[in-house]
Order: sequence, then structure tokens, then C-alpha cells
Amino acid sequence: MPTLRFALFGNTYQAKKSALVQKLLCLLEERGVEVLIDEAFYHYLISEWKISVPAGCQLINGDDFQADVAVSMGGDGTFLEAARRVGDKGIPILGLNMGRLGFLADVTADEVEATLNTILDGTCATEERSVLQLAYSTGQPEGYPFALNEVAVLKQDVSSMISIRVDINGEYLTTYQADGLLVSTPTGSTGYALSVGGPIMQPGCHTLGLTPVAPHSLTVRPLVLTDDAVIRLHVSSRNHRFLVSLDGRSETCSEDVALCIRRAPYTTRVFKRPGSSFFSTLRTKLMWGTDPRE
Repeated sequence: MPTLRFALFGNTYQAKKSALVQKLLCLLEERGVEVLIDEAFYHYLISEWKISVPAGCQLINGDDFQADVAVSMGGDGTFLEAARRVGDKGIPILGLNMGRLGFLADVTADEVEATLNTILDGTCATEERSVLQLAYSTGQPEGYPFALNEVAVLKQDVSSMISIRVDINGEYLTTYQADGLLVSTPTGSTGYALSVGGPIMQPGCHTLGLTPVAPHSLTVRPLVLTDDAVIRLHVSSRNHRFLVSLDGRSETCSEDVALCIRRAPYTTRVFKRPGSSFFSTLRTKLMWGTDPRE
């Protein structure tokens, strides 16, 4: 059987979790796995954590790498960054939870060895997660134009709302007067969109969520669309500028720039923790249906 290649990406601010990283590295070395490590994370491991790194590991700088498995060690933010680095390579991502809640990074320290064994023996299932693509009427965003969670259009200052005209597949929907608007995937429905009252969507259901942020109307509600929808946004603001954020990566736009958001031509593959399900995750992480009186 050919040697598997694991690409490791990590959070450099979780010093209390260094034992989990060392455990994973030891397991990979014992099983003869070829290890690639993000360069910044590698230097942090050896300088700050004094961790023993397998001899002969390769360093990753940028997105030019190939691997069989990508491992994210941190929280969901680290996972999103790993997904950006993986891009359209089709490499499945394993999320080790070194943060707090962890919807994407959901494998705990106690589950690392068992999960790794299922990956190595080929029995670990994966899920396909849809990705969003953003384009401007004047070109492309400055950075990576894709988002696994959401594309957010937000006001730039703290004073006035912005107006966001929305067209779906060429048909006018409405103009939101709000602090912003989120276009989210099912993956992102349990993130920022959830915190502003958006609908929770099961991964794989081929939908998009449209959720206004603090709308100035009692009649505005979140909307669920099929993920083949093409969403065009025209924004006007008192200061003539607004923010666009893709999974937390923000840039400023002028109001003469129109936005087009659609499903990306690729998906992100995510390893499923053995014995886990989306609904059990809702119950355990969001306390879904819990009665505080009990």
C-alpha cells in the first residue's frame, strides 16, 4: 500500500493543547505516514511548544502542496483557513478540536487515535460541503474568492444602516435596510448566520441561507434558497463604502461595485467522526431541545 501524506495546519495560540499535537505526530510517525506541516505552524511547534517533529517532514508555504489528508488543529476558524489552503484539490479535511464549540473541528483528544485508524484503513466516511464563490462587477475580490461558511455584506461604520438590493436569478427580491446581509451555506448555518437568527440547514441539503443582520423591518425574515441560485447584490451606504467578508476575511468595497454570489464549481470534503451525526451534534453542542427546568 502506498504511503499516505498528511498535511497539518494548526492554531498557534493554543499552548494548553500541545499534548494533543504531540500525540497526533507520534501516531503518524508510528504508522509510517508522510508528514507535511504548514511552515508557520512548524516553527511555532519547535520554538514555543518544544515539540518533537518527525524527521524528514516537509514544510508547506502557501497553497502549492499535495496530500491525501489535511488535518486542522484548532477551532472552526483554523478549519476554515485549512479549507482555504486546500481549495479545489479535493483533499478531505479532519478537524481536531483545540478550540471551544467546534462544529467543523469536532474530533476530541480522546477520539484522535480511533478516528485516525478509520482513516488509515479506509473506513472513515466523508461529507461533501458546498462552497460559495464571489465575483465583483469590476473584477475579482482582492484575496481568495471562495467561502465555506458565508459571504457577509456589512456596514463599515457604527452609525447608519446600509441598503442592499437583492436580485435572485435576475428577479428582484427586495431591498434590505439593515446592518448587513449574510449568504450562507448549510455548513455556515451554524456559525455567524445562527447568531443573527438564520435557519439551521443540514449539510448536503443543497440550499443557501439569506439572513439580514439587524433589519429595520418587522416583516423581514430569513430565506432559504436552492443552491443553484445566482444572487446579485447592489449596496448603497451613507459613506459610499461597505465591508465584504468571506469566512471572516474582510475587505472594503465602494457602492458602485455590484456583487454576484453563486455556488462554487467544487466542494470541500470533510471527514465524519465515527458514530457521529449532525443531529447528535445539535443536541450536544447547541443543547438542542434542552429544558433548562430539568
